[in-house]
Amino acid sequence: MSDGTSTALPVIAIMGPTASGKTGLALEMAGHVNCEIISVDSALVYKGMDIGTAKPTAQEQAQARHWLIDIIDPLQAYSVAEFCNDATRLIGEIHGRGNVPVLAGGTMMYFNALINGISPLPKSDDGIRDEINREAQAVGWQALHAQLAQIDPVSAQRIHPNDPQRLTRALEVFRCSGRTLTDWQRQKGQACPYDITQFAIAPEDRAVLHERIAQRFDIMLEQGFISEVEKLYSRGDLHEDLPSIRSVGYRQAWQYLNGDLTYAQMRERGIIATRQLAKRQLTWLRGWESLQWLDTFANDNLAKILAKVAL
Repeated sequence: MSDGTSTALPVIAIMGPTASGKTGLALEMAGHVNCEIISVDSALVYKGMDIGTAKPTAQEQAQARHWLIDIIDPLQAYSVAEFCNDATRLIGEIHGRGNVPVLAGGTMMYFNALINGISPLPKSDDGIRDEINREAQAVGWQALHAQLAQIDPVSAQRIHPNDPQRLTRALEVFRCSGRTLTDWQRQKGQACPYDITQFAIAPEDRAVLHERIAQRFDIMLEQGFISEVEKLYSRGDLHEDLPSIRSVGYRQAWQYLNGDLTYAQMRERGIIATRQLAKRQLTWLRGWESLQWLDTFANDNLAKILAKVAL
């Protein structure tokens, strides 16, 4: 996890499922420590996607300097490798200003790549991807997921049949290299050259997390989430297969605007998709090493962090 780089200032990671209180805890920390917050969220990078991503408000961003928020257009892609490069650079710059970097978010793939090193995967092959998409249109993603389960059961267990992006990538890697994604991922590249003290925050009762997710989704709808998606929809250059529009909530709202779902169906499926995301995030975290758990509703979470990193 470290290549010998030492610093008097720590690097702190606050992970957790959606709606668990990561942003609130990071901002609470900003009230006591000179810190800057690096977003570890694959949806917060997109401009114009604020309500549905629960993006920190302008007022919240004024409490502490935030990074990797609003950096690209929804039409663009942002890779795991780009995140690792940006986050590592930012950590060094924040330390240089005498501040503490706080990595806060719920994109576990980003955290994993940054802390453990990114796998040296083969480059994408458009021809093979097109071939996989044609097969999916002919036989369905469920059939392709079954195909993946035969060649790479470990990846198939981790990748949902309704996740075409990751399913396509896993099949593409095998077809272009003859080696499974699992095999490739066993080879780790260079990790972040900083020791990162890692915390995870979540309610002890998953039912409470589910309630918070439903409440937050309804608040987003009240705040004008559909109007936000309408602006994206009306652009004309965005579509449902883009990583930005596949974000939970946005896909369902897009389908509603497309006439594929009723408003009630959109709300229900948006909440279900968010709960499924939280479940995947918790599954990642349960297997995580060097992790200290915090309870969403505890009043001593900040004290625990400060004691652990001796600030």
